[in-house]
Amino acid sequence: MSGHSKWANIKRKKGKNDAIRGKITTKISREITIAVRMGGADPTGNMRLKLALQKAKENNIPKDNIKRAIQKGAGASEGQNYEEITYEGYGPAGVAVTANVLTDNRNRAAAAVRHEFSKHGGNLGETGCVSWMFKNQGIFIVSKDNATEEQLFEVALDAGADDVKTGDEEFEIITTPDVFDDVEKALADNNIATEHAQITMVPDNTIALSVEDGKKLENLIDALEDIDDVQDVYHNGEFPEDMPED
Repeated sequence: MSGHSKWANIKRKKGKNDAIRGKITTKISREITIAVRMGGADPTGNMRLKLALQKAKENNIPKDNIKRAIQKGAGASEGQNYEEITYEGYGPAGVAVTANVLTDNRNRAAAAVRHEFSKHGGNLGETGCVSWMFKNQGIFIVSKDNATEEQLFEVALDAGADDVKTGDEEFEIITTPDVFDDVEKALADNNIATEHAQITMVPDNTIALSVEDGKKLENLIDALEDIDDVQDVYHNGEFPEDMPED
């Protein structure tokens, strides 16, 4: 999958997020709270909290919300019964879909996820049925206004990145999770700003979609992300470039 296609999918998702700002704030705040409970309030050494704070920054979550979420994680015992579950299945056109859930009610979450898969032309499968198609990778997106290709290759690859891909308007840096911090520091030390940075699930292969199937998949993703318990949705569909934005 080209760097451009991957970033196009991310941009489409970010655009959708703007329409459900309140729900996104709640989900990210919950992730921050759980990250603090699991690894402490210092993002140094707590990768989960660091990534949650990065996500909060990219989504313009108010600082007061972030502060409250950290304090809640460091103090109160409420909510410690949250559990993490990954639901896996197939969407329209045989696209592999995984939904990461953080819930205090497993039965409620499972019923909601199963309902949306069925409603939108998909099928919820057994644990492990599609997760093998994805791997954990770090991704940095850098605008071409902020660096040259030669500069990025030198800085990122020297810091341990696996690859630098060139898109129409941006560069995409690919890393393994264990060198994510090193690459992030190298970019910062060289004053190279990033538009997007995260450790995410990246598919080994993708399925090119027609506009019709692309819209069906998008509807499934939107429906899953609208579930309060669902934190992240990953898939191996590749939306067509001529697919209209809503």
